[in-house]
Amino acid sequence: MIQKEKAIKEIKDNFKSYSDLMIQQLGELENIVQSGSNSISNEDIKRIDAVEKKLNKYEVKISEKIISTITLHHPVASELRGLMACYRIVVSMERIGDLIQNIVYLIRKIEDSNLYEELSDVIFNMVTSSSSMVEKALLSFIKEDTDSAIWTIKNDEIIDEMNKKLMKKGIKKSNLQDEAREVLLHLINFKGVISKIERIGDHAAHIAEASIFAQEGRDVRHQNIEDD
Repeated sequence: MIQKEKAIKEIKDNFKSYSDLMIQQLGELENIVQSGSNSISNEDIKRIDAVEKKLNKYEVKISEKIISTITLHHPVASELRGLMACYRIVVSMERIGDLIQNIVYLIRKIEDSNLYEELSDVIFNMVTSSSSMVEKALLSFIKEDTDSAIWTIKNDEIIDEMNKKLMKKGIKKSNLQDEAREVLLHLINFKGVISKIERIGDHAAHIAEASIFAQEGRDVRHQNIEDD
């Protein structure tokens, strides 16, 4: 029994460290976008890449620990539910880390600095909204707060609306008659950036769903949260 409790505590401690590192990485992304410049320094890239490697190591470590704990210590139903929810969350966190890295590299590929500067405010709003969703979802699991999880799921639609707003703003501010081909290529890169930001919001909702599952045993995936 003592060994099982120790193993579960170790998972929780590693998860907290993993969460803190993820929030730090999201903060780095916010700072990059807030600058309004698509010129990202090599130092920023190295810092993003270094944290991404740490995130990947945490994902492997926690996943392996969860599997070994289930195999060796035979947790009871409530413990097993929490471990499985943690595993689901860890998978989503790893994917969020990949998306952050991809977003930074895509921003670098946008060659039209003026267009990026015009649209960076909307991108920043999307990033901060997605970051808040992730942070609130993670805290809902750590602190066993179902209300925060439900808030995250409901706010997922806000990111979708921002996605549409940004594309409309980009088209409106571009002279498609004179530079249609060039602008469309830039907008494709923008679409890649905002789609990945949107995916961060989706994964935040997945984390919140797993949090509710851990706390209440309810699987709210593919359901309208308003019905619960």
